[in-house]
Amino acid sequence: MADRYIAVAGNIGVGKSTLVAYLAKSYDLVPVYEPFAENPYLDDFYADMQTWAFHSQMWFLSHKYRVHKELERTPGTLVQDRTIYEDAEIFAAYLHRSKRMHQRDWETYDELYRAMKMALRPPDLLIYLRCSVKAIRRRIRLRGRANEQAIPPAYLRTLNGLYEEWLDGWDRSPVLTWDTESQDYLGDLVHQIAFHKALEAHL
Repeated sequence: MADRYIAVAGNIGVGKSTLVAYLAKSYDLVPVYEPFAENPYLDDFYADMQTWAFHSQMWFLSHKYRVHKELERTPGTLVQDRTIYEDAEIFAAYLHRSKRMHQRDWETYDELYRAMKMALRPPDLLIYLRCSVKAIRRRIRLRGRANEQAIPPAYLRTLNGLYEEWLDGWDRSPVLTWDTESQDYLGDLVHQIAFHKALEAHL
C-alpha cells in the first residue's frame, strides 16, 4: 500500500507537471503524470466539444480510476498530477453546465463517478496551484501543444472560477494553496524556502 498520497490540482497550464517533477526529485517521491497525450478523443473534443464531451470524459474517468486503484497498491509516497475528482467535479461538470454534455450522458457519467468515488482512498494532502488566465495563456503558448492553442480565454476563466468553487467545498484532505504566478519556488530562494516549510508541515 502507498505510504502517502499527495495530489496536485489546478487549471490547465498552472504548473502541475513541473511541481510533480520537482517534488519527485526533491523528496524522492513516486511521480504520476496526467495521461494527456493518450486520450484518443482529445483532438476531436477540442475541435467539437458538444459531440465529443461524453466520450472524452468517460475515457478520462475510466483511465483515472484505474490509475488511482493502482496507486493504492504502490509502495512509497506518491505525487499525482490532476485527480479523478477534478476530471468529474470541474471539467465534466463544466461541460454539463454549459450544455456541451447532454443531460442523459451527464447522469450516466455522474452515477458512475459517484460509485467510483466511494471506492477510492482520498489524498493525504491536496496541493492546489492558482494562476491568472493571462499567465496560463502565456504558458500554453510556450509549451506548444497544438490542441491547446485554440482554447478560448473564456473557457480558462470559467475553469478558474470552478476550481475556486470546488476548493471551497473540498473536505477530503488538508489543502496547501500556492500561487505559481507570484510565488516562484523554482527561481526565487525565499519563495522556495517558504514552499518547503509549508509542505513539510504536512509531510
